[in-house]
Order: sequence, then C-alpha cells, then structure tokens
Amino acid sequence: MDTDLWKLPLHALAAKLKSRSISPIDIVDTCLQRIEKLDAKLHAFVDIFAVEARGAAEAADKAIRSGHAVGPLHGIPIALKDLIELEGRVATGGSVVWRNRRSTRTASVAQKLISAGMIVIGKTHTVEFAFGGWGTNQHLGTPWNPWDAKTHRTPGGSSSGSGVAVAARMVPCAIGTDTGGSVRLPAAWCGITGLKTTIGRISTHGVLPLTPTLDTPG
Repeated sequence: MDTDLWKLPLHALAAKLKSRSISPIDIVDTCLQRIEKLDAKLHAFVDIFAVEARGAAEAADKAIRSGHAVGPLHGIPIALKDLIELEGRVATGGSVVWRNRRSTRTASVAQKLISAGMIVIGKTHTVEFAFGGWGTNQHLGTPWNPWDAKTHRTPGGSSSGSGVAVAARMVPCAIGTDTGGSVRLPAAWCGITGLKTTIGRISTHGVLPLTPTLDTPG
C-alpha cells in the first residue's frame, strides 16, 4: 500500500481509484491509521466507524473491480459533523446532554453521499448546538488546530472537528454546516478550502438546526 496516500487531495485519490492503482481499502486503512496516530491529541472525532468503514471499503472494492463503480466518489472516505444524523448512531449536536441520543433518521445529505459510494468514517466535533464561531466546546472538548503542535489554538467553528480532520489529513474531505460562517471559519483558520452551499441547494432534512432559514451543509 502507498503510505503517502494521506497526502493526496480527493481528486487525485479518485483518479487512482479509477485507474485501479489503489483500492478503497487502502484509502480507508490510511485514514484510520492517521486517526489512530493523531486524534488522541487533535480531538477531531466524536465517534469512529472503523469496522463499518472497512466493510464498506471491501464492498466498494469489489464493485469497482467488477465494473460497477457508481461514480468518481465511490470508495472515498468522508467525515460528518455531529449535527448530521445517521439512523441508529449517536448525534450529540455538540452537547453532553445528548451524549446518548440516537438518531431515528438519516440526513438527506448523508444519504446522497452514501448513494454516491462515499464511506462515512466517523462523526466530528462541533460547538454545542453549533452556536459559536471559535470552535470551542467546554463540555465535550475543543479540537486542536493542527498547525501548532505546542499551543492549543482554536480551530474555528462551529464545524471545528471537520476542519481539523481535513487539515490534519485524517480524511480527504468532511461535511460541516454553515449558518454564519461555520464552514468558512474552520476552513480559513485551519488552512483548507470550505464552501457554504447556496441555501436550498442541498436539503437540511436530518441536520440538527440552528437557524433553518440560513443553515446549509458545506
């Protein structure tokens, strides 16, 4: 396996998958190794779906090798902000009060990603109920901006964990939500690219709301 896969951006990984020079298993294993190595300090993830992600990678590998790839994202790992619901999974919304709350539905944005063949590798930390731009969470912990290994600097919020996970190359991409800057701020502070999508372009069904008229996945 190419040990430098974690350095590659999403489009380069997709190209390697298309050429079959790597497999989804290689990418998922690389991500899980990075998470195991770094996340104890960086604290980007609320939950990691290692067993499920490996199973999905094996299934994606078989589909791609048999000529049944569903698109350029098939086999690419992704992390989801812990406002985005997955049926049966804990969705805390960044609040310790909801630490054991389990979702009864899967968000539309998650359904679309999974339908495109993406592999959800885990859920990422957020500011409590997404209400804040610094990225801090006094109860569940604040992710560590990966650009300073000595000083715990804020990563920006509220999609703090997603920003840190991508900046530290633990995943090639992640979903956050943006109401007043909650994707754009972590992207800027962590030195990556973030996009606030057009309101209404992507459904927020199954995304825990802050301000429904302004909330967008990104």
